[in-house]
Order: sequence, then C-alpha cells, then structure tokens
Amino acid sequence: MSLLGPILLKCLSRRNETVIVDDRRAYTGAELIGASMFLADRITQTTDARNIGVILPTSGAFAVALLATWLAKRTLVPFNYLLNKEELGYVIGDSRADTLITAGQMLGFMGGPEVLPPGLKLIKIEEVDFRGVPPLRWPPVVDRDDDAVILYTSGTSAKPKGVMLSHGNLESNVRAAIRHAEITSSDGFLGVLPQFHSFGLTALTLLPLMAGAKIVYSARFVPRRIVELIREHKPDVFMGVPSMYGAMLTVKNATPADFASVRLPISGGEPLPDAIALQCRERFGINLMEGYGLTETSPILTWSTPNRHRAHSVGTALPGVDILIVDDHDNPLPTHHDGEILVSGPGIMKGYYRQPQTTAAVTACVTTAGGLFRGFRTGDIGRLDDDGFLYITGRKKEMLKVAGEIVQPREIEEHLNHHPSVKASAVIGKRDDLRGEVPVAFVEIHEGQVFDERALRDWCREKLAQYKIPRDFLHVETLPRNATGKILRRQLIAD
Repeated sequence: MSLLGPILLKCLSRRNETVIVDDRRAYTGAELIGASMFLADRITQTTDARNIGVILPTSGAFAVALLATWLAKRTLVPFNYLLNKEELGYVIGDSRADTLITAGQMLGFMGGPEVLPPGLKLIKIEEVDFRGVPPLRWPPVVDRDDDAVILYTSGTSAKPKGVMLSHGNLESNVRAAIRHAEITSSDGFLGVLPQFHSFGLTALTLLPLMAGAKIVYSARFVPRRIVELIREHKPDVFMGVPSMYGAMLTVKNATPADFASVRLPISGGEPLPDAIALQCRERFGINLMEGYGLTETSPILTWSTPNRHRAHSVGTALPGVDILIVDDHDNPLPTHHDGEILVSGPGIMKGYYRQPQTTAAVTACVTTAGGLFRGFRTGDIGRLDDDGFLYITGRKKEMLKVAGEIVQPREIEEHLNHHPSVKASAVIGKRDDLRGEVPVAFVEIHEGQVFDERALRDWCREKLAQYKIPRDFLHVETLPRNATGKILRRQLIAD
C-alpha cells in the first residue's frame, strides 16, 4: 500500500485549513493537492525516466515534489545540496535520474547550474504555472514492493549508496511511528532537518501529513530563529540533532516557557551527550527523547516517549520491529550484553540500488531459539535491557583494537565532551607498530576557552583505562559534519 492515497484524503479533509507553513508561504490542504497535480503533469511532459531527482530546501515545495512524483508513478531521488560538484555528479549519475526538480535560488546557493552534470533536464518550481484548475489525477495503483524513494546514505565512511525504500517500507514505518508515539491530528510539528535525509523525509514530512497534523518548516537552522518559531507556533513535536539543541542553549533569552508546548523533543542522528541533555533539562525544562534508526530502515526503529523513557536509552522498538543482539559469530546474546544490533521488520529496505553484493553483505540470517531471524545488520553496537530498552554503545566499523583490547571511540568521546573546555570531539584509530592501533582525539573547543592538551590528557586519566587514553589530542576549529550533524570521520586523518 502507498501513503499517497491516505495523505491526499487527509489533505482533502483539511482543504481549507493550513497544513504546511514554510519560510515563503503557507499551504492549505487543497493548495497542496493542486500544486502536486500541476507538478505531476509537468513531470510526465518532461521525461519518461523512472527516477526523478529533487534538490529543494526544507519546505512545503519538497512535499509538493514528493507527492507529485508519486502521482506521476515515479520514484523520488532527493539529493544532498551540500555535496561538492564531484560528489553530486556521482550520486546523480549513479541514480540514473535525467530530470531534476529544483529552484533557481537553490541552484544559486549551490554555485549555479554548472555544479550539475551536463544534459540534466531541470524543472524549476518557480517556472511551473500553478494557476487555475489542475489537471486532475487519480492516485496510481502501486504494489507494496514498488520503489517509492531512493535515498543516498551520508557516506560518513565510504561512498554514498542508494537505499531503495518501497511504498510498503514507508507506509509501515509511518503508521508504526504514529501508533508508538500516539501522534494525532491536533499535534503540531516544527521541522528544520533536511528532507533529503531519511528522518526529514519520513518523520518530518510523511508522518505529519499522514497524521493530518500541521507542520512548520524552516530551511536554515539559526538558533535564535528556531526559538522564535517555537515561541510563535507552539509545536508539540520538535526533532533535532544534539548539536542543534546545544546551539539553542546559547540563545540567551530562551526560557522554559518557550518550550512548554513541546511534548516530544526528539534527539537523533548522533549520540546525545549527557551535558546537553542535562542543560536542556535545567535551562528549558525538557527531557530530550532519543530515537534511533537508519536510512536502510525507513528509518525509525526505536523511539523514546514520555511514558517510555530511560536515561541513555534510545527507547523501545516500534510495533513490528524486532531487535536481536549477537556476538562476532552471530550467536544471540542475552540482555545487558553488548553486541551487534540486528533488526527485522516491514521497514527494512529493498536493498542498495544496483549493488546486490553490498546488499547481501548487510543481510542477516541467524538461528535463534525461536526460529530463523532474517533482517538487517546495522553495524552498530548496543544492548537491550530486560524491558526492551535499547542502548547504543558504539559502531562496529569504528571499533579500535589497541594491544588486543577492544575500544569504542564513543566511550572516549563521551568522557572528553564532559570537559568544560570541549564543545565536541571525535576519536579515530591510528596505526601503531607496537599496539596495532592507538586512539587519536580531534577536539573542538568552546568559544573563549583554551586548548590544553595536558589538561585533556589528565582528564582522561581520571576515568579511562591507560590503553583508552588518546595518543594525540588535535585541536580543530570545526569538526566536519554532514547536514544532520553527524561527524564525517572519513575526513579526519591522523598523521
């Protein structure tokens, strides 16, 4: 089943009500449907290609492009507008999209049309005539396994891969999330996450549309502006990465009264530092609710809610999601034991686009006491407690082996981030002839603070085993991050 029909019905039932507000305009339900039909007609006139690219800021225009693509019975491929020319050329070429929905101002922000591959057909939103009666379309019949979107991974440690998500994947994830978090049409959302990212697309676009909830978008994350929008619109749901919450803490006039409406202040995309969680509780009076998911899982797997919340946990699984923790030999582990997180459920991707071998490498098939577990290898390390709460403790690919001992960079980073001078840190491995690997820490310092390697080393000695103490501490002005705040470790080099 597709979400298109139910979303159009929700919009029709709210045809005279505002369903989306962005930096430029507001959309009623009728206006959203009409704009989608106009754009769907333009798509079918422009190309016969199956995959349709889109580069748009976080906005109602993206929602229009998504619905229009599905009305035209095509597959949407959102592209990251922060990529450089070479990276963008790679993902566009890999996707085999010959048409791009965008806006002239967006292209200007990226550096002009010359950043795009030659020969690409452009549909500029501002050049589409949305006046009059739209060419009416009935939602096309699609199979649950038909491709809905191809989302390219952030490529934090390797080249981006196209993740094929079906209509069934997205529909099951959205419905399960609505049920799990008890979302209703009376809830209001505020979104700033990019919609080319899985959370921005599913949790901040499809989910509110499906629930019949109002969503307010801001294309740029400016801390003071976001606080003003929260103050003005009083959303029930706000989703951000930890660094966004950290930045909002710097807004001097922000008070608990500004955040009183926010029932679900969700944090995801990267580990939530204790310091940010504590400061948000003290400054704003909110308990950040961590969630967990991957592009390959549509994306939401677990979600903390006010009634199901524990410190340091990313919450419990959504309905239909099963989690299994295994050791290095795929033996199932009991609760309270760390191992690789395997997941199964209807939201697991169809596979990586045109990469069957890579797809096979992340497909799990494990024999358990209850039968055969078929699912996806997340590559994350974590544990479950007796009540089903999941705790993420590291990343399998990022694990270091120091003199035969396993070291998780996250443990070192969490301790470093508690130092008063440290704004953020990232730990990677450096080859060493004697110990195999040694940890190296890249450190971002708070404004007004001084980088002091000796002080940081002494700080680590207080709580970390000797082999976990970084060999080197390197000061960086800003850690490289992707659009959702995740640190790009592949750009960090320990010379």
